[in-house]
Amino acid sequence: MSSLTNENGFLKPNNYMEMQLVTQEDFIKYAKVHRYVVIEDQKVAIGNEWNITRYAPENYSYEKETIWSFPQRGDWATHIGNYRGNWSPFIPRNLIMRFTSPRDIVLDQMVGSGTTLVECKLLGRQGIGVDINPDAIMVTRDRLNFVYKLLSEDRTDPPITYIGDARKLDKVKDESVDLVVTHPPYAYIINYSQNKINGDLSALTEIEDYLFEMRKIANECMRVLEPGKHCGILIGDTRKHKHYVLISTRVMQEFLNAGFILREDIIKQQWKTKTTREKWSSDSLDFYRIAHEHLYIFRKPLNPEELKELKLSIKW
Repeated sequence: MSSLTNENGFLKPNNYMEMQLVTQEDFIKYAKVHRYVVIEDQKVAIGNEWNITRYAPENYSYEKETIWSFPQRGDWATHIGNYRGNWSPFIPRNLIMRFTSPRDIVLDQMVGSGTTLVECKLLGRQGIGVDINPDAIMVTRDRLNFVYKLLSEDRTDPPITYIGDARKLDKVKDESVDLVVTHPPYAYIINYSQNKINGDLSALTEIEDYLFEMRKIANECMRVLEPGKHCGILIGDTRKHKHYVLISTRVMQEFLNAGFILREDIIKQQWKTKTTREKWSSDSLDFYRIAHEHLYIFRKPLNPEELKELKLSIKW
C-alpha cells in the first residue's frame, strides 16, 4: 500500500490528483490507436463518425412538477445509452434551462460519458467536465466530437474536460460556477473502474466510507458555486439481503451539512429496472423493485441572514 493512501486504498487528504486538461486534440490522437475503452465490463466504442439527425428532443415540454419520467431516455445529438449508469439527457437539459442563462458556466465533476457537456454545447453554456476515470473522459470527448453552430448571441467557448478528482477541483476557482449538475455513483452498485483507479468512489464497499467522501464533494460544490446558484444531484438507493438501503437521503444530508439549502426533491421514475441496478432471476419477488431515484436540487445561500428565513430547508 502506498504511503499516500489509507487502509482502503484511497488517497489521503491533500493528496488527491491534480486536474489534468484533456483537449479535443488529445482525444483525436488517442482515438487513432484506441477504438474503444472499457467501462465496468462493457466496451464503449470511440472515434467513429457521428451520424446526427436531431440536435434536440422533438415536441418536448420542460418539466413543471416534482415527478419526472422519461420512458425514452433521449437519443438526439450524440446521446446513446451504451454507458452503464449514465443519466437521461432530459435531466441536465431541464436543469440547465431552468437555472442558467446562455454563456453561464456549468460543472459536472463526475461527468461519465459526457451527457451534461453535450447539452451545454447544444444550449450555449460553458461546460466543464471532470472525471477520475481517464477512459470516461475519452468517451466524453468522443460524444463532443461533432460540429454544432449556435446563434451568435449564445456562442460560448468549447466544453473543457479534465481527468481529476471531484474532491479537489483545483483548476476551478472559488465562486466561479453558475450550476453544478452531476450523477455520482450510487456507492458500490456499479464498479466503473473495476478497482483499477485509486480514489474511484464506486470501488468503496462500505456506505459510511462512501458518505465520508461525498461530504468532501459537497464541500467542493459549495466552494466553486456562486452565492445563490444551484447544485443538482441525481442519486438512488439499493437493497441488501432483500431490505432497503438508503443512500439518497444520506447523501442529501451530507450536502445540507455542507451548508446548502434544499430547493427541490424531484422523484425520477426509473425504467428497465431489470437491466440496471437490480438483476433478479424471477418475477415472483417478495419485495418491490426500486423504480425511482431522487434528484435533489440544492442552493448555495446568498448570505447568513437568508438561513434564518429558510431554517426548515437546511440541516437539522
